[in-house]
Amino acid sequence: MKNKVYLKKHLLLIIVIIIIFSISFIILRNYEYQIYLKETNYKINNLIYLLKDYNISNEEITNVLSNNNYNESYSNELGIFLNKENIIFNIDSEYKKITYINLSLILVVIILIILVFIHYNKKKDKELEKITKCIKRINNEDYKLEIENYEEGELSILRSELAKTTLMLKSIASNSVNDKINLKNYLEDISHQIKTPLTSILINLDNLIDNPNIDNITKEEFLRDIKRDVNNIEFLVLALLKLSKFDTNTIKYNRENIKVLDLINESVNNISNLADLKNIKIITNGKKDININCDFKWQVEAITNIIKNAVEYANRDTVINIDYEKNKIYTMINIKNEGKEIKKEELKHLFERFYHGNSSVGFGIGLNLAKAIIEKDNGNISVTSKDNITIFTIKYFNNML
Repeated sequence: MKNKVYLKKHLLLIIVIIIIFSISFIILRNYEYQIYLKETNYKINNLIYLLKDYNISNEEITNVLSNNNYNESYSNELGIFLNKENIIFNIDSEYKKITYINLSLILVVIILIILVFIHYNKKKDKELEKITKCIKRINNEDYKLEIENYEEGELSILRSELAKTTLMLKSIASNSVNDKINLKNYLEDISHQIKTPLTSILINLDNLIDNPNIDNITKEEFLRDIKRDVNNIEFLVLALLKLSKFDTNTIKYNRENIKVLDLINESVNNISNLADLKNIKIITNGKKDININCDFKWQVEAITNIIKNAVEYANRDTVINIDYEKNKIYTMINIKNEGKEIKKEELKHLFERFYHGNSSVGFGIGLNLAKAIIEKDNGNISVTSKDNITIFTIKYFNNML
């Protein structure tokens, strides 16, 4: 590939050389002509002076000077041959000297042009060699960038594109390694999460098999425990399937204008039995006419997970308050429960997948799923915990929906 910038620079240099040569050549030719003119006129002037002594008129001398007819026999008698040598002897030596100068000048110009092209090709070859070495390093998965360039041109564009490709490949390689590490960690976490309820199921089944005469009350307890563990595994599998859709960006939201109160009521209904077991009352406060544009099914899933978390960590016989309001910027939902305070170092990890705090229960996946769902609907979620009061705050931004 030709480097147009380098070529332009060297062509410009060649043009400058040719211009200098042309000017020098013209000056030399003019100098040569002035010498011829001077020598010729001096000699003729001397001849005119001699002719005046022989009483030859001015008109006759003028006729002789202007007459183009000549007889070589006159000069031959003096031993001068007009076709072979100059009758004015000084002109020959001056002509030879200027001829040598012209030839030398032409030779210098040719050498300079050759040097310019050699320099151009040599510089281009060096650049191409650097790019070739860089490509070889990239092929060997060495993504160190050593392409410094402050010029413009096709080679520069090639270097720039190569740098972009290198960064992209480096990013892909880095992401590939990170993805493998994350996949490994996820598989280990999933294995650990499933292993616990499976172990519990196997133990309870062994107890039932090894003790066929066990009383009905104990048997029912074992069966309830088995059912709870199966439900937990089912929840984990379904939650992971939902999360995988978000990870692969294959979720399509069916957004519509929804009353916030309908979202909250549906979510509360989903965990009403769990709240009843702990004698927890859920109170909702807000205007009935507040709407948001969202996917009803997925947002119910998210809010259900948050309320479920609030119920699980709330003290028995307490109240969970769900307040919602709307302003010009966003619609906000606050879910507040009274229970054990979450430590500051745990708050920043609370929405991480499979995260377990010191007092956490469950799989550590519900809040992560809720966060993914809410952010997909142009919202965000945060949490604060102080004086045994924990508040989850959800904001849906009006201008982005």
